[in-house]
Amino acid sequence: MPKAVRFHKNGGPEVLQWEDVEVGDPGPGEARVRHKACGLNFIDVYQRAGLYKLPLPSGAGNEGAGVVEAVGAGVTHVKAGDRVAYAGGPPGAYCVVRNMAADRLCILPQGISFEQGAAMMLKGMTVRYLIRRTYKVQPGDTILFHAAAGGVGLIACQWLKAIGATVIGTAGSDEKCALAKRYGAAHCVNYRTENFVERVKELTKGAGLPVVYDSVGKDTFVGSLDCLRPFGLLASFGNSSGPVPPFEIGILAPKGSLYVTRPTLATYVAKREDLEATSKELFDIVLSGKVKIEIEQRYGLKDAAQAQSDLEARKTTGSTILIP
Repeated sequence: MPKAVRFHKNGGPEVLQWEDVEVGDPGPGEARVRHKACGLNFIDVYQRAGLYKLPLPSGAGNEGAGVVEAVGAGVTHVKAGDRVAYAGGPPGAYCVVRNMAADRLCILPQGISFEQGAAMMLKGMTVRYLIRRTYKVQPGDTILFHAAAGGVGLIACQWLKAIGATVIGTAGSDEKCALAKRYGAAHCVNYRTENFVERVKELTKGAGLPVVYDSVGKDTFVGSLDCLRPFGLLASFGNSSGPVPPFEIGILAPKGSLYVTRPTLATYVAKREDLEATSKELFDIVLSGKVKIEIEQRYGLKDAAQAQSDLEARKTTGSTILIP
């Protein structure tokens, strides 16, 4: 019987269980995918901990790559034998094999490995919507990207450099700052030893930034607002330090008539045509060599609890995958 990582209650990494699961034939509109690699993301932690509520018990994981084994009635865009990758849909990617909605699957180009596919779909498509749709970064823009040495951050640094933008990153150590610079950040602030707001004001000569991309949340929210120029946009797309507490919306006025958005990938790829456009642009830039997907950590799938623990403890950099 195939195995999967599941949880029956919210809590720490210890609630993740390695269980037998039954996987039958795919139903109408479904495909059965046998995973070659699964991705690790902070949203997996938020769901397990209960910050993002799920019906319990639940599968874990939101990103994977593998081979289609069978398809249900009505499925035409994928077939048995296809190499595919995906991000999103109901959690459950931490498994050997699963049935899932076929319209969430993207054909994985031959030039991209299964491991790269599992490491890039959620993170890479997140970068694409953030820098091409939430705020369309232009050549010559200077932007701030928090957690620049993480999986999303390293993709963003490369992609933004390819566009012609100047990236100011933040990270939690000198080593992580060096990594972000290696991947395209022009500057990187070690937030443990420097004040990132002061550094941004210094680098922009007090002008501020058009956009800040913030996946850290509670610890950086107010500072991120203070880095923006008038009419600037804060894209708060995660909360690795905890959720942003309630705030008085009136503070946005004296800070420069600022904008704040809380985007999520699920909305940006809800329509099949948006998913296809987003994944195509991601695949194209990776195949061009302008964005490289490096796997920094690998764990066995059954060791998902340790992988999540290391992610939460900031022991990881770049992309991490789980191998079934």
